[in-house]
Amino acid sequence: MIEYYLGIDSDFIVVGLAIISVILLLMIIINTVQMSKLKKKYKMFMDGKNAKTLEEAVLGYMNQIETIIASTEKNRADIETIFKNMKHTFQKVGLVKYDAFHEMGGKLSFSLALLNEINDGFIINAMHSREGCYTYIKEVIDGNSIIALSEEEKEALDMAMNFKE
Repeated sequence: MIEYYLGIDSDFIVVGLAIISVILLLMIIINTVQMSKLKKKYKMFMDGKNAKTLEEAVLGYMNQIETIIASTEKNRADIETIFKNMKHTFQKVGLVKYDAFHEMGGKLSFSLALLNEINDGFIINAMHSREGCYTYIKEVIDGNSIIALSEEEKEALDMAMNFKE
């Protein structure tokens, strides 16, 4: 009779409903397994805790987070201060060893250039001779010296200005 009214064989309807039932049964099994896993995780999370202890734990974590944030801000401020101070420290170095007097050997004399980030600093020139060691210092401003530089001092200054970390 169903065949007459719908024009579809009842066997196809039964098979279709059986397939849908199997699919729904599989979905129920999958959902049950997922719910079981979720319940286990929930029980592990809540194990030994009531609402009060859970609230205390959350508040404790919030306090730790606030402490970490404050510490991070302090570190950031300290780093900025360090970078500001670094601009005034000597960062660039140039050293040239030489023989000031040809009768002396071993290159005991030297020119040492120390510059900061903006090429301000000084050059120390130490000349070693048989009678003693003579030390001179020359101020450097913006990579230039007011006092004339020797070849060794110029070389040390160039080395410092082109200093690569």
